[in-house]
Amino acid sequence: MKIRWTHWLVLLFFFLTISNQPSEAATSLTKVIMTSGSASERDGVVYVAQDQGFFKKYGLDLSFVQVRNGPVAMSALSSGETQFHWGSVSGANLGAIAEGADLVFVAGFINRLSGMFVTNAKIKTPMELKGKSLGVNSLSGGGWIFSMLMLDYWGLVPERDKIQFRTLGEQAVMAQGVLNGTVDAAFLGYTFGKMLESKGFRVLADSEKLSIPYQGSGIISRRGFVTSSPATVENVLRGLLDSVAFLRNPENKDRVIKSLAKALRFRRIEDAEEGYQSMVNLYEKRIYPSVDGIRNVIRLLGANNEKIHRLKAEDLVDDSAVRKMTGMVFVRPCC
Repeated sequence: MKIRWTHWLVLLFFFLTISNQPSEAATSLTKVIMTSGSASERDGVVYVAQDQGFFKKYGLDLSFVQVRNGPVAMSALSSGETQFHWGSVSGANLGAIAEGADLVFVAGFINRLSGMFVTNAKIKTPMELKGKSLGVNSLSGGGWIFSMLMLDYWGLVPERDKIQFRTLGEQAVMAQGVLNGTVDAAFLGYTFGKMLESKGFRVLADSEKLSIPYQGSGIISRRGFVTSSPATVENVLRGLLDSVAFLRNPENKDRVIKSLAKALRFRRIEDAEEGYQSMVNLYEKRIYPSVDGIRNVIRLLGANNEKIHRLKAEDLVDDSAVRKMTGMVFVRPCC
């Protein structure tokens, strides 16, 4: 009888010990990689999500990697080296899809053009861009599309109007290119655009004030990954939504500015103030991808590319993760 009692005590101690130890399954994080081809306040929601641990909150070990250009990001995504891309509809992703890559737009956090078209002070009207040079991040990336859509809005055609594009790289280098006269103009995020404006450069247009349909910054992934790993997709979106709520809270201003300044490599934290001001109202409340925005870019690029012309915008969207979360957060658009 004494042996049986001792035996039960040992078992009880064993189970109590195990129950108080965090299981490996409960503490392990799912590793995912998300790329971006830019660095501006448009990416701020991701910077904040990382710094505040919102991805880890939902069981993710997310690495956010800035790549050289869109084609590199699309190649990595198509091959399975990465799982997500944070970016906008562009020549790079439409071109990859047109060539057979099974990529889809999962969510749209910025469904409009967002940024400033900045020129040297001598250029006073859009028509004076004829014969001038524009700085872009790459010749198929988001920055190039931003510029192309602006030119299209103004009725300008690069080939006809002898407007040249110069590949400069990330936003900071593009801004420096305008500053030192390497290029005559560039489409920049508000952080760098406002900095140039304060130095006497001309803002030819604030794109948010124009009615140009566009699928801006959001999540792109492989259709197969969205189907096979829905929980991971949903957890990425939850982390980003927490980040949006966090950065909109005025009490968190200092921490948001610090994250933005660190990511953009500013020497002074206060230089990120303008970017913060635009971030507060930058992100959508309904994060469905914009089919009209995708269609507008297909129209623009399809004029010179038959494969892109044949793409149908509605086929490039998989909003299943957003729809699943609709009951908790969103009201689905009527159309």
